[in-house]
Amino acid sequence: MPMQNTIDRPSAPFFTVGHSNHSIEEFIDILRPGKIAMVVDVRRLPGSNACPQFNSDNLARSLAEAQIAYQFVASLGGRRGKATDVSPETNGAWRNRSFHNYADYALSEEFQAGFDHLLEFRSHRCAIMCSEGVWWRCHRRIIADYLLARGEEVFHLMDKGRIERAMPTSGAVIQENGSVIYPAVLADEGTVRRRAKIPR
Repeated sequence: MPMQNTIDRPSAPFFTVGHSNHSIEEFIDILRPGKIAMVVDVRRLPGSNACPQFNSDNLARSLAEAQIAYQFVASLGGRRGKATDVSPETNGAWRNRSFHNYADYALSEEFQAGFDHLLEFRSHRCAIMCSEGVWWRCHRRIIADYLLARGEEVFHLMDKGRIERAMPTSGAVIQENGSVIYPAVLADEGTVRRRAKIPR
């Protein structure tokens, strides 16, 4: 199913960002090119021993001083365990176990509730934040695939003011209900089979 716009009301772009080991000042500087008005925290645990400036309370306070809102959405957090109710082939193109687990989790009602909550912020120019500095090593790339499947624009905020347009993960398949799967083997008209090209 092709990615298409199913949104019938105005929507600001979504952004993703990773806080890494930046100072809070550096992090806010990364947000500025996107004119971010809200940070949506999608860490499983909203804290950091190594970088206490990104503990949820400290972060919310610092963002408020910069006139940026903060929301924590626990149901979008990463680091999920292996699913017992999803076939291994459904998202088998992910060779990385963490991504495979999260892609399975994204088929759950809990994820969908969190995703629907995220969509409520579509008019706020929000940045979906996790700790990993680069998007391609973070579960936020799967969240981005779900947003793209809904017809949303998504951009990745990077260091030094760089912004990258998000593209669907190669091999992603959108189902009729809007969920996204990454099958290990894709069928082409029932005759040709190929492995989805998804990085490790």
